[in-house]
Amino acid sequence: MPTKLNLKIFRFDPEYENPHYQTYTVETQPGMTVLGALFEVLDNQDGTLAFRYSCRWAICGSCAVSLNGKCRLACETQISDYSGTLTIDPLPGFDVIKDLVVDIEPFFDNYRKIKPYLIPKDTPDKENIQTQEEVNLMQPHVRCVLCAVCESSCPVSWTSREKYVGPMALTKVYRFNRDSRDSGGKERLEIIGDETGIWRCRTIFRCTEYCPKDIPITDAIEFLKRKYFTRRF
Repeated sequence: MPTKLNLKIFRFDPEYENPHYQTYTVETQPGMTVLGALFEVLDNQDGTLAFRYSCRWAICGSCAVSLNGKCRLACETQISDYSGTLTIDPLPGFDVIKDLVVDIEPFFDNYRKIKPYLIPKDTPDKENIQTQEEVNLMQPHVRCVLCAVCESSCPVSWTSREKYVGPMALTKVYRFNRDSRDSGGKERLEIIGDETGIWRCRTIFRCTEYCPKDIPITDAIEFLKRKYFTRRF
């Protein structure tokens, strides 16, 4: 049965207005997601609303926003999880470009620092097949969709964006460190082995708590700390 929900949405246009909230009422349907409700507003109530999206399958990570103070993917969050008023904010810790769209370039700058690609041990003359046990070592960290929810949920990242590579980049270091085909493990450990990397993590666990892919990010960072200590032995 359709019900009504108020969407209290953060609005900001750097050319015309100061930051404020604007409330829209939408009629919800069974199976409707938060992203679907945002499209209801965009298509039928306010064509100026800006938000980011792409795949709608929780794969691209584009539609992450803050819902009642918790960062989540709008495309996989059911609107039926909420009643009364749902407050929708852009991801905290990033500069707002317009409404719910933030500038995530600093996030990807940190991502690039850790060389997020496979560095092969040699040039194979045949397919480099992994065993299931070797693949399992990278699970579930290969599921990271670069949505920045971990970054926006981490208070250390909020306050030291330029001094901390952040939990997502460290998760990627863990993922390649556990890859049997990769030879860049020690090189990446040197990149993250100071106060801009693993030692700035305060083990708050919010990255793990809010990750939409249930990746144990804090455990991965703790693993990297131990690995760093033993790298020369």
